[in-house]
Amino acid sequence: MRRPAPLPASPEEPTADDVAVDATPVRRRRGPLLRFGSAAEGPSTPSPDPDAESQGESDADHDGSSDGSSVTAVIEEDDRRAVSDAVGSGEVWRAARARRKALRAEIRRFTQRSRRRRFAVWGSIGAVAALVLGSVIAAYSPLFAVEEITVAGAKTLDPALVQQSLSDQLGAPLALVDADDVKSALAGFPLIESYALEARPPHQLVVRIVERLPIGAIRVDDGYSVVDAAGVVLSTSPKPPEGAPALDIAGGTGSEAFRSAGLVMRSLPADLRATVTEVHATSGDNVTLRLDDGKSVVWGSEKDSVRKAAVLVRLIAASPDSRVFDVSSPTVPVVG
Repeated sequence: MRRPAPLPASPEEPTADDVAVDATPVRRRRGPLLRFGSAAEGPSTPSPDPDAESQGESDADHDGSSDGSSVTAVIEEDDRRAVSDAVGSGEVWRAARARRKALRAEIRRFTQRSRRRRFAVWGSIGAVAALVLGSVIAAYSPLFAVEEITVAGAKTLDPALVQQSLSDQLGAPLALVDADDVKSALAGFPLIESYALEARPPHQLVVRIVERLPIGAIRVDDGYSVVDAAGVVLSTSPKPPEGAPALDIAGGTGSEAFRSAGLVMRSLPADLRATVTEVHATSGDNVTLRLDDGKSVVWGSEKDSVRKAAVLVRLIAASPDSRVFDVSSPTVPVVG
């Protein structure tokens, strides 16, 4: 059956010759049409049929036209695919970018509270550090130099003498006052039992001292020494000092009797202690006091000394004419 002849190409469509020139040549080699017979007949030769030749030419023309159209279609399909791939890649990139942007926004939203908390913590730390640094710089600067020294707690000592001994601290920053120099200066005052330094910005240095409490004068080789309850010698004079009770202590200042007598004298109220003229102690459990009006007080040991002192004050007020008061047992006092 013969194929119909191909329609003539339209002016818009490219011909086989145009495709062969413009497009990449894709040729299909077509061999001669062979006809195979039986083996007995031998090889058959193509017949010079004019219709076959015309049919071959028609087929060749048709195949050429088909090859050109196919190449053009392949090129157009590749172009569309490339454009589609480019468009698709752009869309994917934009979608990924939008997704990353949205993810960052969500992370910022969910971590907003923690970021605020960290900011507040670091802000507080920075403020405290700045305050401390500023305070240290100001404290060590001449803006806070010592210009005035005040002595507090001095009763027997002359405050002017203490201030004079610390005059080398004037002009030094409050934070740089040398504690060793102050200790060396105050060591020259035996009456000072303890002291404390207090800086009052911008220019005042306060020295709070606690004086030793003299309990009496004890007889020594070169006269009389006024001592406190710890046996520290506060002053020495050849004659018995006025206002200091005479101490008659067995064993001297290092004995148990002296320790007990010292604790008893420290426990007395100031007005009652001022009336004591003699202190006798033969042991730690046998302390006796004599008052300026001739009254005698049997104290006993230093135990319950505060309670004994309160009982003695009430007994003297209740029996002013009595001469002996025994408070060694404060729950059962004896008046004679």
